[in-house]
Amino acid sequence: MTQAAIELGEYLAANLSQDLLEKQVVKDELAIKVLPSALPRVLAFLRDDSNCLFKQLMDICGVDYPEREKRFEVVYNLLSLKHNQRIRVKIDADEATPVPTAIGLFSSANWWEREAWDMYGILFADHPDLRRLLTDYTFEGHPLRKDFPLTGHVEARYDDEQKRIVYEPVKLVQEFRSFDFLSPWEGMTNLPGDDKAGRS
Repeated sequence: MTQAAIELGEYLAANLSQDLLEKQVVKDELAIKVLPSALPRVLAFLRDDSNCLFKQLMDICGVDYPEREKRFEVVYNLLSLKHNQRIRVKIDADEATPVPTAIGLFSSANWWEREAWDMYGILFADHPDLRRLLTDYTFEGHPLRKDFPLTGHVEARYDDEQKRIVYEPVKLVQEFRSFDFLSPWEGMTNLPGDDKAGRS
């Protein structure tokens, strides 16, 4: 499989030289990084070229690198049943610039792009229905971003007196504790049961 992935990488480098930023084989699968503006052209080539035939879009996911200027990486996982191969296509994105939608090429991109928007806040240009998919419509923020607070922003609960769901700011009921992170095995000089070891 590694040789097939290497050959595919060389083929794509020859045919997509103006769009391909980098390529590498990781665990027998080819991963390529392309320019965001070239994404529709690259995905169409991978789907339609007889040496590729990646007809199935298995997943679109986001990765958050907050220290980068373009903090998001959008990853497209494609499968070719004809050639029994997978490929991973990556692009870099920021918070403000929309990524081209892949819905015109793969209908399954619809929900994957909605999930990436909901979880990371990645915008997709020309998406026909970009709205939340996994969180509530009134949810604040994007929970898979690394800077999202662990407690969230708002708590939803059912109020029995008002007979409806109410949204309130998160309140922590106790102060954060200070942990010393010392292993109990390192801090103890006399372990339970040691007194029995000296008996015969």
